[in-house]
Amino acid sequence: MTRKIAFLSSRAPIAQAALAELVARYGDAPEGEADVIVALGGDGFMLATLHRTQELDVPVYGMNRGTVGFLMNEYGEDDLIERLDAACEEVINPLSMRAESADGKLHHALAINEVSLLRGGPQAAQLRISVDGLVRLSELVCDGALVSTPAGSTAYNYSAHGPILPIGADVLALTAVAAFRPRRWRGALLPKGAVVRFDTCEPEKRPVMAVADATSVDNVLWVEIRSEPSIGHRILFDPGHGLEERLLREQFV
Repeated sequence: MTRKIAFLSSRAPIAQAALAELVARYGDAPEGEADVIVALGGDGFMLATLHRTQELDVPVYGMNRGTVGFLMNEYGEDDLIERLDAACEEVINPLSMRAESADGKLHHALAINEVSLLRGGPQAAQLRISVDGLVRLSELVCDGALVSTPAGSTAYNYSAHGPILPIGADVLALTAVAAFRPRRWRGALLPKGAVVRFDTCEPEKRPVMAVADATSVDNVLWVEIRSEPSIGHRILFDPGHGLEERLLREQFV
């Protein structure tokens, strides 16, 4: 059976050149009629593609025309059909964020990697953390904190010294960013079904912004985060180069 491939590309010149070459060789189907979407760019473009196409229930195969490319396969113009036929599929669930800003508005967003709270002014943020309705940390003074999925655990979470999570683990990482008090608090591992709530203390004096992947909300009063099992992002990887292998590799460098 002939595969219908929809090619998408970032605006980077190297990605645009790859797009022209691959479309000339393999054709280009409309997204709504495609059997698979091939995304050309970096991890940021891959996240944007997954968010934008989540209603299509079509797997996405990324080829790296960006920088890190953790979610991407190596770029190659030859044997694309064979690579797609042999690819392994990973399904990841995003995080759902609800937040109230100081103007009383409610905001909703999804995050494939993480939801972060970051100080929005010169003073450190002061956060109260609850898990499933129970206050677990009454005061965290920090530059910020985040909740990460396994897929996002090697991104900002890892830079903030959070743990790398196996892709199949039913846990989330709660990680502090430059914690001042408690000074040695490094975070927690939480069940995937946990509901995490951050309340900001002294929001006028210590403003905080919330970021769900590329969606940001300024001056939040509280943020509630949970896994969203009703949404599954389908990502294709070349054999031996899936997320499990990449997560393992990152821990031995």
